[in-house]
Amino acid sequence: MMVLVISVLFAVLTALSNGAASVLQRRAALNVPAGEAMRLSLMGHLLRQKVWLCGIVLVIVAAVCQAVALATGPIAVVQPIFVIELPATLLLAGVVMRVRVPRTVWYGVSAVTVGLAVAMAAAAPVGGRESVPGGDWFPALVVTGLFEAALITAALGSDGNARAALLGLAAACGYALTAALMKDAMAQLDEGGVTGLLTAWQLYATAAAGVGALFLLQNALHAGSLAAVQPMLTLGDALISIAYGVTLFGEELRTGWWLLPQLAGAALIAVGCVVLARSPLAGGNAPPAPRVR
Repeated sequence: MMVLVISVLFAVLTALSNGAASVLQRRAALNVPAGEAMRLSLMGHLLRQKVWLCGIVLVIVAAVCQAVALATGPIAVVQPIFVIELPATLLLAGVVMRVRVPRTVWYGVSAVTVGLAVAMAAAAPVGGRESVPGGDWFPALVVTGLFEAALITAALGSDGNARAALLGLAAACGYALTAALMKDAMAQLDEGGVTGLLTAWQLYATAAAGVGALFLLQNALHAGSLAAVQPMLTLGDALISIAYGVTLFGEELRTGWWLLPQLAGAALIAVGCVVLARSPLAGGNAPPAPRVR
């Protein structure tokens, strides 16, 4: 029980860091010329911005916390908790900026919180192994690669918020893969110590997948609004991570009629994310002052 508490605590810390990083990276992406989309030079523009670098520091903090969370708990428990990253960040932003949090933000926070509670209670993920048999990774990586290629191709054929949403989902898939690889890498640490970790291909695949997901996220934030990106990023990461947990780690979820409250919870989370991402606080700005009547 104590191990699960530690896992949940570090998952929450990961969500706080990632949520703040997303907002900071979105602010930085607004200053990049439109012609830099899907080019490596995009990263050069971002590297010269302090706000983006602050976001990267938070990403690193989140990665460390996520590693601890995944090492101590099932991926189907840890990853869905990350849906709280946006509501938690906006509430903190309101405190830091010393502004009154808009009522719509509270509605969004309530929707995400209730949705997560309902979905997790209905799914009740349990069991699972700590590591993945080597042969199981091959089909998983092939399917993931094909899915990513389809999303990126569709994104390149669109623009605006449609491109942002597609790239946001592609980034979510990358982050979910990163989490699955990271969990497997941490299992190698338990089995073979530091030497086992450093010689595990999963460690280096984790780094590659994480960098790829980061690149896709920057392009998603550059292509459209946070309201288009965040729901796809948040829900996509949670759902795809659960799929990895079930197929690769053998974790079990309740099915049958339990799927109905799970879908209802996911819908509430999606609505809450849209409401929150449209808030001025999501762009790092204070809400506009109320008009005098």
